[in-house]
Amino acid sequence: ISLNSIRALVDEDPQRARQAITELSNILRSSIQVDKVEVTSLEKELAIVKDYLALEYIRFADRLKIVYEIEDKSLQFQLPPMMLQTLVENAIKHGLSKQPGTCTIKIISKLEGEQLVLMVQNTGQLELNETEGFGLKSTMERLAILYHEKALFEIKQCEPNKVTARLVIPVQIN
Repeated sequence: ISLNSIRALVDEDPQRARQAITELSNILRSSIQVDKVEVTSLEKELAIVKDYLALEYIRFADRLKIVYEIEDKSLQFQLPPMMLQTLVENAIKHGLSKQPGTCTIKIISKLEGEQLVLMVQNTGQLELNETEGFGLKSTMERLAILYHEKALFEIKQCEPNKVTARLVIPVQIN
């Protein structure tokens, strides 16, 4: 879908099309690196998420609202690569793609004691099978391998029209 969106931009906005190609190449490069590194900084992960959301904005335009609440001190801490990306993709897939009107995607990161808390919220309704998809199962498996019982992942309907995916991982100070 991203390539079709970029192709549509080539004639109408060539400069934005070039920028979109760079964003897509950053995402692809990062996804190739997933198996090569065990963890990455939240700052690097967030840069990939921003590229991904910029591409999605081409598709959805004014229907997509993005809000960031990122504690600066959380940016240095480590998490598995593409983990935040998976949560954001899930929010787009189940929030924006399945409902009319606008969808707000809110990305929150903060430190709580010795834990990094990441939340991705989206407008919409949680479907019963939503917690059983490949991306979320993979997320839970990766957390179990890396952190054993010290990590927490949950996805729930937190308000009548808001779904929250919450990830809590121990802070690892090098």
